[in-house]
Amino acid sequence: METFKSVSGVAAAMMQINIDTDQMIPARYLGGTDAKGYGAHLFANERFTNTGEANPEFILNQAPFDRAVILLAGRNFGCGSSRERAPKALREFGFRCVIAPSFGGIFFNNCFRNGLLPVTLPIEALEQLVHGVEASHGAEPIAVDLQTQTIQMPSRQLHFEFQCPESFRQMLLLGHDEIDQTLALKDTIESWRRHDRLKRPWAYTEAAQSSQVPFK
Repeated sequence: METFKSVSGVAAAMMQINIDTDQMIPARYLGGTDAKGYGAHLFANERFTNTGEANPEFILNQAPFDRAVILLAGRNFGCGSSRERAPKALREFGFRCVIAPSFGGIFFNNCFRNGLLPVTLPIEALEQLVHGVEASHGAEPIAVDLQTQTIQMPSRQLHFEFQCPESFRQMLLLGHDEIDQTLALKDTIESWRRHDRLKRPWAYTEAAQSSQVPFK
């Protein structure tokens, strides 16, 4: 797991609604078992022409947005299929945070497991950030801090707070996955088992504990 505490830098705005995971990483790039290399195909249908050349009209091919670390998006971002390679592609491209009014549920969860912070922000606040980015042509950075759960654009005196599910927040801050989080509670779990053994000794027989006993 990759850690995330804060990020500050260029933000790119793609405010279309319902950008789905197939748009992020088209199905033709999903073959193979390698979990890397998807960033090169991020938004491939819009980012490249039919001849494979960079589409100059697409925002992520334009400076300074070609080095954006924050993506500003429309509602229902990440809808569609449960495609973990979508957040992988965003992360490999260089994004660390996506800010949108709403997300596809599975995509939202997968972001945390791939070092990417999804932030839900009301559309009115998001539009102020988009206006600042567009007015400055990307020159004014946005700062996102997961520790304080704040978003700032200092040059325009914009300051917004956001909420993040605490378990996911800790995953990113500590670089832990769900297994790591469970192992961190090992002492608590063992204490519970000791007390439970006194109440239900029949559940802790040698046969029940042995991995060699087959199921019947």
